[in-house]
Amino acid sequence: MAGLEDSSQGRTRDRRSVYERYQERQGEQSVIGLDDLFPVEIGSDGQPTDVEREDTDEGVDQITSPFDPEHIDIETRTTTVDLLLSRLRNEMIDLAPDFQRRAGIWTDEKQSRLIESLLLRIPIPSFYAAEQKDGSWAIVDGIQRLTSIARFLDAGTVKAPPLKLKGLEYLRNFAGAGFGDLSGKLQIRLRETEVVVHVIRRGTPEPVMFNVFARINTGGEPLTRQEIRHALIPGRARTFLTELAESQEFRDATGGSVVGDRMADREMALRFLAFRLTPPDGYRTGDFDSFLAEAMHRINRFDATDEERLRYEFRSAMLAAQAAFHGHAFRKYRSGQQRKSPINKALFETIAVNLAALDPDQRYGLAQLDVLEAFADLMEDAEFERSISVATGDPKKVRKRFEAVQELFEDLLEPGDTRP
Repeated sequence: MAGLEDSSQGRTRDRRSVYERYQERQGEQSVIGLDDLFPVEIGSDGQPTDVEREDTDEGVDQITSPFDPEHIDIETRTTTVDLLLSRLRNEMIDLAPDFQRRAGIWTDEKQSRLIESLLLRIPIPSFYAAEQKDGSWAIVDGIQRLTSIARFLDAGTVKAPPLKLKGLEYLRNFAGAGFGDLSGKLQIRLRETEVVVHVIRRGTPEPVMFNVFARINTGGEPLTRQEIRHALIPGRARTFLTELAESQEFRDATGGSVVGDRMADREMALRFLAFRLTPPDGYRTGDFDSFLAEAMHRINRFDATDEERLRYEFRSAMLAAQAAFHGHAFRKYRSGQQRKSPINKALFETIAVNLAALDPDQRYGLAQLDVLEAFADLMEDAEFERSISVATGDPKKVRKRFEAVQELFEDLLEPGDTRP
């Protein structure tokens, strides 16, 4: 069959594009549909989201940025719950301002069972933190656990309502109890409970720090790349990305379908800013994580004029995408397709940045044209389709998709088509 080839292991590998396979399977939609062809990210509740899962690397096992192990400076400390709470009270632990909202994604039952484990003297997983310049800790892994403990012992430290125990498995007689309802003996037991904190010392290079945190999964839920960036890089970038991600223009353009609890929405806003600050042909390293981390540092150095300009460009691009692509903005599309594909991050950055580069008349002109059908033709280009599907962080694929969409818009916007 055309498009198939034998691999070195003797297996047959399908080299066709997603859309070639999709077209062949149209008659099998009851069995195989878009969900099978476009695997999606999983939200904090364990449910699938409307954002396509992305492969930014050429190979999972490929080591692209080796570093000297001597640069890893991790100090393991055994401390008590009481000392952790003391650090929180004195603002020596950074949970990241808008992480506190995310910290509530654990249900009260799950938080109560953590407290139950402490009362039963069952060890809980370690915490991981990055040491800041002032000696404070940015908690990267363990935010849910620390917030749960604080809610029960001293809710004011995390500005949250006190936790009342519920859904316990063993200590059911404690149902409805708060910390003040426990005996003095049990209160001391909780306060003196020892926990392990692995602190990556300041001075450890940021790429090394990022790599270490990307590998940990002590809480049973892998950290997303944006969650790590958010924890390691404090500053204005955190709130600015949140503003863009929560804007009505972004919500409308994405159909309100991007779940923000794992920071997919903020990552998309960051990717837009990163490629507005550094043109696609200036991205050469292939280290996409470092590229986005550097963009966050640059955002932290913005002045009010920079912010206003990029805020305007972002919102303008969102409005233009909604007008030109209708309900299929930032999604893979084939001619006549009714059901929406999930949001594709590589398409988001590519389309949004190209739209932001146009002037207002050109963006208006696109809205009067059949952009969606022209885009469907582009999706038939297997090289373009791969550039938004596999190893999307490769510099050649970045340039391919940006240039292809730029050419698409230029071809549509011939002289005479740009004004009403």
